[in-house]
Amino acid sequence: MILPRDFKVSEVLALIGRTAIFFMHNQHVWTERTEEGEKREVRAIKFGGNWRIQSKLASADAWTYHDPALLTDLIELRDLLFRKYQRRRAAYEDVVLIEKMITARGGDWRQAEEEETED
Repeated sequence: MILPRDFKVSEVLALIGRTAIFFMHNQHVWTERTEEGEKREVRAIKFGGNWRIQSKLASADAWTYHDPALLTDLIELRDLLFRKYQRRRAAYEDVVLIEKMITARGGDWRQAEEEETED
């Protein structure tokens, strides 16, 4: 079996006969600025049907895992996933799952969308 030169070992989960099975991580990353102006990187990873959100400030060494996830991060993730869904880069089921998580936390992503269109 011939693998492409730029393959990553972590992407090859199993080799069956001559067929390589590649699994993509369902991972989404974005950056934002805090109120103090410090850069904050946020990662959302879906594994086993569960989303795990972590963040790190530029000045910090370690990642902070948010369990439960911050409502603002969930709304931002929903927006990011919806934009990726429109470009066929994300599954609609992921958008719906995040919307359910936001609703369960008492939030509303529609309100955030309306505020953006008013600006």
